[in-house]
Amino acid sequence: MFRAFLTAAGLLLALHSGLPQAMAQTRVPQNQAEISLGFAPLVKEAAPAVVNIYAKIVQQQQQRRTPFMDDPFFEDFFRGLSRPQPRVQNSLGSGVILSKSGLVVSNYHVVGMATDIRVVTTDRREYAAKVVLADQASDLALLQLEDAADLPYLELRDSDQVEVGELALAIGNPFGVGQTVSSGIISGLARSGSGTGGGLGYFIQTDAPINPGNSGGALIDVNGDLIGINTRIVTRSGGSNGIGFAIPANLVRAFMRQVEQGDLVSQTDQTDNTAQMVPVRAFQRPWAGMMGQPVDADLAASLDMDLPEGMVISDLHPASPFAEAGFRVGDVVLDVAGQQVNSPSEMVFRMSVVGMGETATVTRLRGGTRTALKVAMIAAPNDPPAEPFTMDERSRLPGLSLARINPQIVLGLQLPMTATGVVITDAGPYGARVGLRAGDIVEAINNNPVTRPRDVADLIEGAGRWLKVDLIRQGQRVSLRYRL
Repeated sequence: MFRAFLTAAGLLLALHSGLPQAMAQTRVPQNQAEISLGFAPLVKEAAPAVVNIYAKIVQQQQQRRTPFMDDPFFEDFFRGLSRPQPRVQNSLGSGVILSKSGLVVSNYHVVGMATDIRVVTTDRREYAAKVVLADQASDLALLQLEDAADLPYLELRDSDQVEVGELALAIGNPFGVGQTVSSGIISGLARSGSGTGGGLGYFIQTDAPINPGNSGGALIDVNGDLIGINTRIVTRSGGSNGIGFAIPANLVRAFMRQVEQGDLVSQTDQTDNTAQMVPVRAFQRPWAGMMGQPVDADLAASLDMDLPEGMVISDLHPASPFAEAGFRVGDVVLDVAGQQVNSPSEMVFRMSVVGMGETATVTRLRGGTRTALKVAMIAAPNDPPAEPFTMDERSRLPGLSLARINPQIVLGLQLPMTATGVVITDAGPYGARVGLRAGDIVEAINNNPVTRPRDVADLIEGAGRWLKVDLIRQGQRVSLRYRL
């Protein structure tokens, strides 16, 4: 969208004879007036598309119940104590306008759970906004401003073309002091895992200072195009240490594509700490149906590979589209849609960018032979039906929720790919007290095998004074015995 020349960029790029095609219009300053401009022309054009976001989250504080509340004599003493006490939590962040009509991208941790969102532009216009698409795993959310038109916006760059060493600007609202611009370079690409300060995600790394409040702000290149959305930092002090991370623009483009196509699946956030049901639409990510690990030097040697590259499949669901395409445990995934893959997070990112309903070419390495295979980008099947069941308030373990294991359940609870049977999706207050946990796979109740959620409920209700539950927890067999 924007094309500007920069002093630092021009001097840096003049040292290289082979300029990238996308930056061919960047040139060396011609006079002192141009030198004195610095980043000013770029900031003047790009900054109006970066907004401040003020979000309000109303949390419920549930008082602990006591048996005396139900006693006719004591109930007046406890009247009103069980009512939820709301507590307001304010969140401050940044966002980037993506369209004239007011589509804005920000971080999920800024707006994902908000009940009231206000967006303020650089010229002090204020808009109400609502979340139209959100995904906690990737920490992205799209907002739609109400009654907005003809707004300035940023163009998305192909983030796969970004190179280490490029100049970059971070624009946001750190610490609530107002819109701020900081400069740096692209320090690294394809960052994922614990080195980014968290186990999830796939990021571009920059040394442009990013501080609290910058979350959701823009990381732009010397042409004013959006490279990524600033999301987190690695720090010991709480301030910027020059290790910041941005979500690549190509994932933002995938979010926009789902909004434009309208093929969104509505879901309702039922988290206990929200004051009301907040309807949101969830980003639909293709299902891989596998588990894997990066190929290191030792694995490469055992697989007779010249160099460590790719991701080896350690577990594969029978219904996985990769299994359907011809992959099996022990195969190495080298790339997805022509882009290299070296970790599970990177593969999930690449599949998300390809998008639901598409077909991606995936390179498989098996026995020293590389083969290109077509893999369908599909959602996790709900087959067999999950048959969710929750025990009511009159039962022995009220609130205990169960489901039949299928690919959707495996994905949601991060169960082993080979898991079958019945799983606890929510232990409920009483189940948690006796040691049950979400993700426990129930094998038997009082030595009676179970295959359906209703089997578990019926056996618990029909049990005597003692209850024995045989289950699998994180791959280990566990037996719990307690008195009802």
